[in-house]
Amino acid sequence: MKILIIDDERSIRNTLKDILDFEGHTVALAEDGAQGVEAALSGNFDAIFCDIKMPNMDGLEVLDALSAASCESAIIMISGHGDIDTAVKCLKKGAFDFIQKPLDLNRILITLKNATDKRALVKETTILKKKVQGKYDIVGNSPAIEHIKEVVDRVAPTDARVLIMGSNGTGKELVARRLHDKSLRAGAPFIEVNCAAIPSELIESELFGHEKGAFTSAIKQHKGKFEQAEGGTLFLDEIGDMSLAAQAKVLRVLQENKLSRVGSDKDITVNVRVVAATNKNLTAEIEKGTFREDLYHRLSVIVIHVPKLSERKEDIPLLMEYFIDQISKSEGMAPKKLRPEAVTALQNLPWTGNIRELRNVAERLMILCDKEITKEDVIAYATPSI
Repeated sequence: MKILIIDDERSIRNTLKDILDFEGHTVALAEDGAQGVEAALSGNFDAIFCDIKMPNMDGLEVLDALSAASCESAIIMISGHGDIDTAVKCLKKGAFDFIQKPLDLNRILITLKNATDKRALVKETTILKKKVQGKYDIVGNSPAIEHIKEVVDRVAPTDARVLIMGSNGTGKELVARRLHDKSLRAGAPFIEVNCAAIPSELIESELFGHEKGAFTSAIKQHKGKFEQAEGGTLFLDEIGDMSLAAQAKVLRVLQENKLSRVGSDKDITVNVRVVAATNKNLTAEIEKGTFREDLYHRLSVIVIHVPKLSERKEDIPLLMEYFIDQISKSEGMAPKKLRPEAVTALQNLPWTGNIRELRNVAERLMILCDKEITKEDVIAYATPSI
């Protein structure tokens, strides 16, 4: 661990340095606030011990300067003239902790460990956020994709319901995520329900919840997806596979913003934006009597059609570059160069599985190819033998 000590008293600096050296840390020293700020901003320290009472530039001024510069180090203030007001002021300004002199060895080590744990947690959270944000990017600059982005950006700030249509693997969830992330509900939950994956006898309980004892296995009260998405967005994926009974209840929620759990006659008010998606032709489903026309009109205030990959092949180079970067980071692999003739070969494939299939091919090529991905590699590995 790399640590900076800022204190105008030589004895304090040396004592702290001896303690931290013994614990195996790398320690740097600064004799005053100005020197400390300069060192802190150029040294990338994990933790900084800073005295409050110093000539010229005191510890609070140091704290202000480091906070203004977005210094990520854990700053631990130390003082022989400490009181509650000073400690509170330091913590409000962004200090990690406040320690009074004379310094206690155990307190120093415990504070340092806590600071280390917090910094590691912040780093991990930042990495995870970047991964999550990157996971839902809509990649491409084809006219069809640019149009989708433009529509989403216009519709997102409103509460208009959106129906996303497209084949399996085209990226309908990405459109739903972008709608949520750019909406005024972005800070609230995004809850996804795959209507095709839930048995018809369970879909009502999953969506609207149930009371204890409502059926044999209902051993406790359960909040449904509508309640879980309160204030946010509920994404009903593959809504064309929902049973007619569940469709009727969803229609009621959309009309009245109220629901009742299975086994209860009590109404619960909900505030949820519903975004739906399907790979089916809902007009044909309405004619067959398997989808309610009134529900279709409730859901389709805005309709977004997501094109097949075969209809946007000009995006394949960007998509491959994006997937190669993602895979290299997640798997710890060196990124591989995609040769121009390999791109052409990829663009000539039929892509019945759309973006999902392309992602799998990118991973396969990253694993099986050498430093460069060639046309021969695409021919050999893009379509695996069964």
